[in-house]
Formats: sequence, C-alpha cells, structure tokens
Amino acid sequence: MEARNITQTEEQVLILDSVAQFLRRDVEPYAHDLEARDEYPREIADKMADLGLFGATISPEYGGLGLSALTFAKITEMVSSVWMSVSGIFSSHLIMAAVVERYGTDEMKQAYLPRFASGELRGGIALTEPDCGTDLQGIRTRAKRDGGDYVITGSKMWITNSVEGQILLVLVKTDMEAVPPHRGMSLLLVDKARGYKAKKLKKVGYRGIDTGELQFDDVRVPAENLVGTEEGRGLQQILNGLELGRINVAARGVGLADVCLRESLAYAQTRQTFGKPICRHQTIQIKLADMATRVEAARLLVERAANAYDSGQRCDLEAGMAKLFATEAAVENSMEAMRIHGAYGYSKEYNIERYYRDAPLLAIGEGTNELQRIIIARQLVERNPV
Repeated sequence: MEARNITQTEEQVLILDSVAQFLRRDVEPYAHDLEARDEYPREIADKMADLGLFGATISPEYGGLGLSALTFAKITEMVSSVWMSVSGIFSSHLIMAAVVERYGTDEMKQAYLPRFASGELRGGIALTEPDCGTDLQGIRTRAKRDGGDYVITGSKMWITNSVEGQILLVLVKTDMEAVPPHRGMSLLLVDKARGYKAKKLKKVGYRGIDTGELQFDDVRVPAENLVGTEEGRGLQQILNGLELGRINVAARGVGLADVCLRESLAYAQTRQTFGKPICRHQTIQIKLADMATRVEAARLLVERAANAYDSGQRCDLEAGMAKLFATEAAVENSMEAMRIHGAYGYSKEYNIERYYRDAPLLAIGEGTNELQRIIIARQLVERNPV
C-alpha cells in the first residue's frame, strides 16, 4: 500500500506551533527535576488540557480538535523528544476516547466524550494483569451481571493514569467459560469514584507519570457503562484502539531517537580528543550516520501507518512495523548517545541517561516487539496468498 500525503491545514500548523512553544516554556525547564523526583507533572497536565491535547483526536462534535493520526503522531514525537512521560498522560487517555467514540452508544458518547475532550475527565485503558501481559485472552478480572449493574473483581497492573486519573476503560471477562476466551471479554468504563484502588508503581524509567497497580473488590458499575450494546466484543474493540496506540508509541520512539541524535551531534562537534572534535573521528561519524538513518526511516514508517489509519484502512501491519522499528531505533540510539557522551552520558546531570532508561519501555509497551514481529508476519501471509 502506498502512503498518501496529507497536507496540514493552517489550524494544524498553528497547533504544532503552540505545542512547540508550550514545550519550550512549560516542560523543558522542569522535566529534569520532576523526573528525578518521580513527581507527577500536574501543572503540565493542566496546561495540556488548556491546549486541547486531551481532545486531540476526538471529533469536534464532542468538543475535540479532530486531528488526524498523522498530526497526533507529530505532536507525540515533539513531546517525547522533550520528556517522554508527558506524552503518556494524553495518549492512553485518547485510546480510551477512540474506543468510546467508535463503539460506544450515543448516550455514552454524549455523556463522556465532551468531558474527555476538555480534560475534565482524564483516564486510560486497564488491560494487563499481574500474570497476564501480552496474552490478553488470559485475563482473570471478572465482571458479573447483577441486576442493573456489573460487579467487578480482580486486579490490573502497569496502568497509566490510574492514580491521578478519574476513569478507566477496563477489559474484563463477562463469561469465564467462553470458548475461545475472547468471546467472553467485554469493556467497561469505570469511574474511580466507584471504588477501585490504585497504587503507584516505581519504575526505572518513564518516571513522573503515574503507572499503577489496581484492585477491584466488588466494584459496582452501571450496565450502561458497557461499551457497545452486547457483551463479548471487548477484545476486538480494544485491539482496534491499540492501532492508534501503536502509532503513538512508534512516534514516541521517533522523538526519543531524534533527540538522542541531536544531542549527540551537538556534543560531537564540541568535545575534542586528540586535537580535534570527535565528530571528525570515523568511528563517531559511523555512529551518527546510523543514528540519523534510523530516525528518518522510523519517521517514514510512522507516517505510513498514520496515513493508513486516517484513510480508515486496517493498519495492524503498518502500525506493527512502525512500532517495531521506531522503538528499536530509540533503544539503539540511546545506547549510542551514551557511548558518544562517555562519562557525561552516564551522569545524572545530563539527559542522556534518562533517554537510556526510557527507551526500553517502548519495546515492551503496547505489545512487545516480539509480538509485533508475529503480527507483521501473519499479516504478510494473509495479504499475500499464494
């Protein structure tokens, strides 16, 4: 499939300019210290709400900006190049919103999407569990129908926006005996006020943003909070939402790989050894060339996936390729940046060690890169029958 070019509107250019100014003024000066303290950037999150980023991809009829996936990916790349954690605050939220907008009833859309778009309600998706990561069909969190409610029991792990947010889209089993298991899986919108408990987890990287462990002890949710009109559709609904999620994670990879390149290039032109800048040493030149090539190739793969998504096509192949390549580019570029900077890269005084800690998450989140390879291979076979 050939990617099509999407011309940015004047409004989108203004939005990108506004995001750039916001990052320079409100994020870059504070990112280092907030990340070091693992402190949630509440003021930054509130300013993103003022910018409309919590409604970036939500349709204007619900108060959102209605941005294309391509523009959204560019915003994510820009944010991630300054502080990757900040991008997670709105990206998980927008996956939740995309699923509700695509599959929710009219009543659900009217009740929630305007509040999602304004940032009044902020949340994310609760999929993974302590004994179940990539294998979503193996989840054990149960939602049992009881009159006009569902009663949820179980636990979730590594859930973004679960501590600071107010609502989550939760993947549950509504039929524990269904065969295959996905036929018994559903999605429920669960307000935190309903009583689930969230505990912040400590992480090597991706700090500042709240990543939580959740416990549901007979949490009651109204039946109308079921996404769609019938049970058993939850896995397919969330997998479609994760197409946007994987484009987002790939864009984060581009942003991280790019900032590693830019800082390494600047450093290599000022740091001298043996009487000349290290950028004139062939070994460093080879590293810089490989880093730059990874960034450009990753960016093109993200654009291709975003174009496919915007055109309404199934894009798990394109999103999988973008996610795989861009996140591996981030991992590789962070390591090369560390080597180019030497001891300074290893110092907490510089950003390089943060990039080095943040990058591996991208190869794990939204489906491991091992899974992406399987998805890519299966789609290649399906799309190219003999």
